[in-house]
Amino acid sequence: MPTLKKTFIILLFILTLIIITGCSGLKSQDHIQNVGMLVDGTIESQAWNEKGYEGLQQIGEQYDVNVFYKENIVTEQEIESAVNEFVEDGVNLIFGHSSIYGNYFIDIAENYPDVHFVYFNGGYSDDNVTSLNFNAHAMGFFSGMIAAEMTDSNHVGMIAAFQWQPEIEGFFEGVKYQNPSAEVTVEFVNNWNDKETAADLYEKMRENNVDVIYPTGDSYSEEIIKRASEDGIYAIGYVANQSEIDENTVLTSTVQHVDKLYEITAEKFNEGELEGSILTFDFADEVISLGEFSPSIPESFQKFMEETVETYIETDLLPNER
Repeated sequence: MPTLKKTFIILLFILTLIIITGCSGLKSQDHIQNVGMLVDGTIESQAWNEKGYEGLQQIGEQYDVNVFYKENIVTEQEIESAVNEFVEDGVNLIFGHSSIYGNYFIDIAENYPDVHFVYFNGGYSDDNVTSLNFNAHAMGFFSGMIAAEMTDSNHVGMIAAFQWQPEIEGFFEGVKYQNPSAEVTVEFVNNWNDKETAADLYEKMRENNVDVIYPTGDSYSEEIIKRASEDGIYAIGYVANQSEIDENTVLTSTVQHVDKLYEITAEKFNEGELEGSILTFDFADEVISLGEFSPSIPESFQKFMEETVETYIETDLLPNER
């Protein structure tokens, strides 16, 4: 009898382990527990950060989880400390709301195998590190087409943040496709947030007869658009729909719906489908769009651009590729 009793106890112990393991599997590392977000500036400093924060809040509401964010996190030490705090709070999905986080995430991800790290616009990935990239080439192409159509001086300009931005080549190609005789000037701020340098580059372009300008740095685009409005030249908005600044000045905006991309990513993660890889999103994914058209643009050309974008969504081919 003692042997039977001992056997029964062992079997009961094994059964208990199976039940516990099975129950824990219902909430694996691929299911959202809590979510964290790191920002290299502040939430209110630019539309890009604001929209990321909105996406974070939407995830919290949709999945009924706690969400946390930390601002002005830039250095390796700050990132490691913030990640540790998130993990202590039960976070298993962390968004780094900038390209700067990619390299750091790669370095620390192996120390947190139960956490998935996500960041934007970078070339690093690992088993639990994902890079989310907007296909900015296409939005640059469409903005180039519009700039080329609306210029009177045949001289358009772009104030870019960095040379690696895909929208730069797209803008140039779009201008040349729509108006081969138009001249394109591109200047670089080499910083997302340097409004003073961006303003100096704007003045230089205006003096050189640029009459349509595309500032592709979210933190300084609003300032440049306001200057363009005062000077009576056209501009194209960036990241957010900036027509509210001056609908006659802002021909359109290349809008990146990063808040929606947060939701898409969270859904993939919660369903166990988020890969550690470099993912690219485009107009067809409904995370990039053109904003409202200015009444300054003839209605016939507005319709033409709408059809052009729709064809691109259907075929994945830009006009110069068809």
